[in-house]
Amino acid sequence: MTTIVVAMGEKNEIGFENKLLWHLPTDLKHFKDITSGHPIIMGRKTYESIGKALPNRTNIVVSRKKNWFVEGILIVGSIKEAVKFAKKIDENVFIIGGGNIYEQTIDIADKLEVTLVKADLEADTFFPQINTKVWRKTEETCHEKDEKNQYDFCFQTFERIKTE
Repeated sequence: MTTIVVAMGEKNEIGFENKLLWHLPTDLKHFKDITSGHPIIMGRKTYESIGKALPNRTNIVVSRKKNWFVEGILIVGSIKEAVKFAKKIDENVFIIGGGNIYEQTIDIADKLEVTLVKADLEADTFFPQINTKVWRKTEETCHEKDEKNQYDFCFQTFERIKTE
């Protein structure tokens, strides 16, 4: 199963100047819980914004940049190549961004794990619109802001609607 994991605001905003728009420790724990032990696919800019390989996961980075090398990660030239490598490691593959990678993979994903952040912030990177003719929300758990999490947010699971 190929799953996209994304945290986005109410207008699908996901980032600004190659940084996340919020710090939500509960969301970071949720992200770690669902991706740990599985291959993750991300774009080069997302990798650079994280700054290091994420532990207990095979980190696969899609980059068109030639002669770019970082120890401890697998660098590939296309989404197709990334998914092929990831599926050899584990049937469950997670795509973690950024905007360009999400646009290229929303049509091949089986599932979306969305953290919908109740915020409207300035952004230059956005998640594609979730088409309700293609995706059905199957789960939702909401959390109110607290001393550690600066915004209200909901964990939402969407599954691709099977076509006959």
